[in-house]
Amino acid sequence: MDDLDRTLARLAGAPAPDALDAIDAQVLARIGTRPVGARGGAALVAVAAAALTLGMVGGELPATAQPAASLAPLSGGSPLAPSTLLVGE
Repeated sequence: MDDLDRTLARLAGAPAPDALDAIDAQVLARIGTRPVGARGGAALVAVAAAALTLGMVGGELPATAQPAASLAPLSGGSPLAPSTLLVGE
């Protein structure tokens, strides 16, 4: 770890490159020239509307009622017993 410590100490003492002085202006200039997606907002609204519609339709569909299985630990045929799960009954 001594080599790593010496290398990091040397790097900390080194002067910053001159190119870093203008990096903020360069980044902001590139952000300003980026085209704004015209379809970005419309696509997001369309996806949100589709998800909302799918959720509402799925929530309204009737679910088939199944009788509740007894999970009593001392009953004869527990549906979650390993023997029952392995046989597939």
